[in-house]
Amino acid sequence: MEHIKSDCAAKILLKNDNILILTHDHPDGDTLGSAYALCRGLHQLGKKAAVLCTEDVPETYSFMWAGVEVQCFEPEFIVTVDVADAVLLGAENEEKFKDKINLNIDHHSSNNLQADFVVLESTAAATAEIVFDILKYWGVKIDVPMADCIFTGISTDTGCFRYSNTTARSHNIAAFLIEAGANSHDINQTFFETKTRVYAALERLALDFLTLYFDGACAVITVTQAMLEQSGATASECDRISALPRQIEGVKVGVTLRETQNGSFKASIRTNGPVNAAELAGKLGGGGHVRAAGCQLEGPLEKALENLLRVVEEEIS
Repeated sequence: MEHIKSDCAAKILLKNDNILILTHDHPDGDTLGSAYALCRGLHQLGKKAAVLCTEDVPETYSFMWAGVEVQCFEPEFIVTVDVADAVLLGAENEEKFKDKINLNIDHHSSNNLQADFVVLESTAAATAEIVFDILKYWGVKIDVPMADCIFTGISTDTGCFRYSNTTARSHNIAAFLIEAGANSHDINQTFFETKTRVYAALERLALDFLTLYFDGACAVITVTQAMLEQSGATASECDRISALPRQIEGVKVGVTLRETQNGSFKASIRTNGPVNAAELAGKLGGGGHVRAAGCQLEGPLEKALENLLRVVEEEIS
């Protein structure tokens, strides 16, 4: 495994064809935006490329692949974007590709995905920023659809440029994208101002189960399969709920526990102040960023909560 810079990755991609781009499961704006921006750029260069995700992607992101030519080919070069661990590829893609990844492009400091070449920039607010550098190196035209993909990746991973991972670089790239025609207002309105009716129903149910621990320093929201069924929401709509616990005054650690179909729980951890979310998640077998991280916990809920709170108490102390 060789660690390289984005310009070197750009050169390697130029030498290859029939490129398959993998996203992480439970896909978000950054993994999808990075994947489809890279795919569009490769198509401009006359190369065959496609994006693959193991889960159904929410219709909210459909603008990313609108107009993208569907190309069928036998993959010869495998790229992952915004994927920090092979398990995050999803069971099917992990089994197929975990030992065949040629290039890993990511910004998670906890990254341990094995690949021939790795571009890891932990100071990047989003993987989309790294993909932007690759596109600029190629000199391809960053058209409106491509600009929309990259802008979505950066905006969603920075909480609409509100989170502490936002940098001057983030704003500079965003300014370039807006000048290139990115529909910044529509994108931000879609992902930060608009709630579907089923999401609103899910949020109401979830907030009823919000519980504070350790004198209000930790807030936990639980989303069960029953809540998803009752509201009509899907697992992908839990992303926005993850931001709610941390917003409560005095909370240092906000956690959303989402029950999976097999009875385990995915923990989305958001922190304030001195608590490092990545370190906390790391003690539970996960990883991520300083302020946003995640891990998987065994069920039932009582067991998952006990294990979580034990580590949270250690970190707060």
